[in-house]
Amino acid sequence: MTTSSNLVYLIALPLFSSAILLLLGRIADKWGHLVATLVSASTFVIAAVEFFAMRQRSGDARAIHQDLFTWISVGSFNVHASLLLDQLSICFVLLITGVGTLIHIYSIAYMSHDHDRRRFFAFLNLFVAAMLLLVLGDSYLNLYVGWEGVGLASYLLIGFWNQKPNYAVAAKKAFVANRIGDVGLSLAIMIAFAQFGTVSFSGVEAGVPHASTAALTALGAMLLLAAAGKSAQFPLQSWLGDAMAGPTPVSALIHAATMVTAGVYLITRSHFVFDASPTAQTMVLVVGAITLLFGALVGTAKDDIKKALAASTMSQIGYMILATGLGPVGYAFAIMHLLTHGFFKAGMFLGAGSVMHGMNDEVNMRRYGAIGKVMPITAITFGLGYLAIIGVPPFAGFYSKDKIIETAFNAGGAKGVIVGGAALLGAAITAFYMTRVIVLTFTGTKRWDDEAHPHESPSLMWIPMVVLAIGSVASGFLFNSGHAMVNWLAPVVNAAGIHDEKELLPPLTVSLLALGVVAVGVAIAILKYRTNVAAEAPEDVSILTKIVRRDLLQDDFNDRVLVRPGQALTRFFVAMDNNFIDGIVRGVGGVVAVSSTNLRKIQNGYVRSYALIMVIGVLALIATIWMVTL
Repeated sequence: MTTSSNLVYLIALPLFSSAILLLLGRIADKWGHLVATLVSASTFVIAAVEFFAMRQRSGDARAIHQDLFTWISVGSFNVHASLLLDQLSICFVLLITGVGTLIHIYSIAYMSHDHDRRRFFAFLNLFVAAMLLLVLGDSYLNLYVGWEGVGLASYLLIGFWNQKPNYAVAAKKAFVANRIGDVGLSLAIMIAFAQFGTVSFSGVEAGVPHASTAALTALGAMLLLAAAGKSAQFPLQSWLGDAMAGPTPVSALIHAATMVTAGVYLITRSHFVFDASPTAQTMVLVVGAITLLFGALVGTAKDDIKKALAASTMSQIGYMILATGLGPVGYAFAIMHLLTHGFFKAGMFLGAGSVMHGMNDEVNMRRYGAIGKVMPITAITFGLGYLAIIGVPPFAGFYSKDKIIETAFNAGGAKGVIVGGAALLGAAITAFYMTRVIVLTFTGTKRWDDEAHPHESPSLMWIPMVVLAIGSVASGFLFNSGHAMVNWLAPVVNAAGIHDEKELLPPLTVSLLALGVVAVGVAIAILKYRTNVAAEAPEDVSILTKIVRRDLLQDDFNDRVLVRPGQALTRFFVAMDNNFIDGIVRGVGGVVAVSSTNLRKIQNGYVRSYALIMVIGVLALIATIWMVTL
């Protein structure tokens, strides 16, 4: 492992620029967005330089460590503020800064008429800085600082237009759901220190062979809870759809390419915990399988284009989480799908924003139709992302998602059948709901009213979309069979020699199965929505459709199981506080007040009264002495 002094600039530049834009206020309105974009591009250049330098090194020398200062030193608890750039973190750094810069460029035009554009870009750079700290921190506590910073930036960006009550509520919902996950990360840090005496990644990994199974399972469960909160996984997935209230660039940066992948990073970085605890690893598999199907089903019923993409994000992150539960090779394919997903999903979110830009912010796909004729660049770039996400060769998703499905089946036994079947079913549903988005939005006859005048977006918006569309194709060729990613991450996730494992289901068979179910999903969607696009009357909708449209009753479940009991418990504690705790305090105060009032009466100014008190005191003293000496 080598040392470097460059890593700190990756975090310091966007953090400092965010502070400058916020502190200068309206002074920076005219140029703040340009500075923020230039800084983001600069961090990408630094990341690219570090990546190519890393490729020139080999083995353990590829990892770079930078120790900044001693952060905490209390007894045996010592934490250094230090950074780690290795084969895993560089993948995220390139994604965050690369896609982040494209979204900055897109936002210059998208937010051009917003009065608070400078503040928006300041929040974007705050998010970039926090996300970089999250993936570069060399310990769970350093990661935690970035983790919380990302949560804060997400809250600020989702609620950017907080003058609209619904947007403010959505930001609060995301913040609270993430805080639940953060409790899991806090407890994980405590467990790690109690068990290993350290919270550094290397220290915990070194101590894993000597830890008890119960401790490792508890640690893995808390890390999974943290990942579920940040990555919108079951059972903490309810916030992601509402988070679409934020500006569309926020959806692309945070809820497609970066923040929601933080849970995948956390589990992959903590691979040594899950590899040593089969129970924790099984929990990861279950959460991933449930979420990929949950999100896919929700996506089939959403008419809001951004919420349909949000459900898709939830499902695709579910694939990644499932992959991390499949062992060393699964980690590599999870990161591979994460990177390809960053291209095609960010591109589709920006495409959705482009459609909204041309449709006066209309989000209901049933009021679109034939937009491809008037917005050809948006239609083509969105279409390339669509082909990538459903897994059509040679697009990126074909290489990454198929490898997850193949690895799931190769797990063997009942586990392989269940998780492989879930992944295959998810692919079929994904093809259905994404084809539905394409058909309702870009094909058919126009269904917009006369007030809408859809038109192609300005170049600052479509150029990033074109670049991301190219990535939706080219990234697949870069990874190809996935062996390159396995080899790249092998030193980090202990995947050496993984190519020697037996293939229980040949890759060609998996690809044919996947393409078969994708073809079925596409065909059903085309047949169903080619003409049937009118808004359905509530009475014509089946009970199942109503349930799916309400996100499979996740909010209802949370309200009845968590919110209402929580409110009742809060009322109980408030009553206890008012009637018991405060009652005791008020009672003591009342006794003192009454006693002082009565005692004050003897201070009447009469000498005879004082003499009588003295006589009574003397008599009481004599009586006491007499009783004691008996």
